[in-house]
Amino acid sequence: MEIRPTNDEDFDAFVATLHAPFARFPDTPAEDGGGAWWSALEMDRGLFAVTADGQTVGTTGAYTFELTLPGDVLAPAAGVTAVGVLPSHRRQGVLSAMMRHQLTELRGRGEFLSVLLASEAVIYRRFGYGPATYTQRLTVPRHQAALTLPRARGAADAPDTGSVELLRRAECGELLEEVYDRYRRTQPGALSRPHRWWALRAGQPPISPAPRYVAVHRDADGVPDGYASYSLTEPHTLTVDETIAADDAAFTALARFLLGHDLVKQVVFKHFPPGHPLRWQLMDFRAGEITQDTDWLWVRLLDIPRALSARGYFTDGELVLDVEDAFLGERGRYLLSVRDSKAECVPTDREPDLSLDVSDLGSVYLGGTTPSTLVRAGHIRAHRPGAAGLADALFHSDRAPHCLHWF
Repeated sequence: MEIRPTNDEDFDAFVATLHAPFARFPDTPAEDGGGAWWSALEMDRGLFAVTADGQTVGTTGAYTFELTLPGDVLAPAAGVTAVGVLPSHRRQGVLSAMMRHQLTELRGRGEFLSVLLASEAVIYRRFGYGPATYTQRLTVPRHQAALTLPRARGAADAPDTGSVELLRRAECGELLEEVYDRYRRTQPGALSRPHRWWALRAGQPPISPAPRYVAVHRDADGVPDGYASYSLTEPHTLTVDETIAADDAAFTALARFLLGHDLVKQVVFKHFPPGHPLRWQLMDFRAGEITQDTDWLWVRLLDIPRALSARGYFTDGELVLDVEDAFLGERGRYLLSVRDSKAECVPTDREPDLSLDVSDLGSVYLGGTTPSTLVRAGHIRAHRPGAAGLADALFHSDRAPHCLHWF
């Protein structure tokens, strides 16, 4: 079997092959209103698995993204996508061969982070990926949707003086692109949406051509600083694809608009950030039902010193990490030193504070999973008292990571 790169001439064959493992066809309409997401594929980053007799039996690809790290750091990240093996060739080492080839290729391009969305949670940990951001679905019955008014007033919770304008998706493409791009630059865990995606309408709403209403929030100066894309998905259910907001005031204003919509029985927020204060703003705390609490973005570190030095930190300290990468047959020990919010990570022979798999390092990297949780779960081994607590403090993020982009 050969793993070979793809090019633009392979596009049709690539699209046909990547659909076969899922028993779908490229011309089948997406159930969720998504567009032809594969139209944005970067064919110079794809791989084919080809048998000795020339049959194409597997695919994988990657997008060129920026990932926002804690501390408002923008880092290049490869977005792994289109991973599949024909049912006739599964469990024969094809997937492992493609993933190993891809990781080697990504390193060769100088990339130090790789991310993906996992179709099945049991697949990608063995390749060094760990779940790093999470998302939820929030359902609020319309008759219980009243919001409370804040009791304490301050700069952060001052009454919203902006406005909400209702548009149709076809009327506001450039506006959505601009607002999302400003949002993702300060939200840990967020991925860029290259202009190519918006131009091709590739992906899920509100990028796709599916008809949607869009509530746009403007600040007191009339500048757009948030939006919510929504539609009536089933009788009397208003489903919100995503809510983007520059701050809590804009989010609350958009939520108030959505929750106050007439002629619906419930409002469903498909991508609700864990720990978001909206549930506390409901007059009836029990009105908000959380379901589908699940992982979203998975992260893999390809160059540990570069990755750990890149993100921002909010406390000082030193930590020695002994990291095993079984899939690539590597093991390294690294000293992470943070002084005045600046980090340095170098190989060391000092005794480790923590021993962990590279997939667990991916899980804690953005601050969405605490190292102490993984110590308690038996994933990470702490070698001295206080090591897990120090790791929690070091890997903490100023904002909980959240990713909305689907790829």
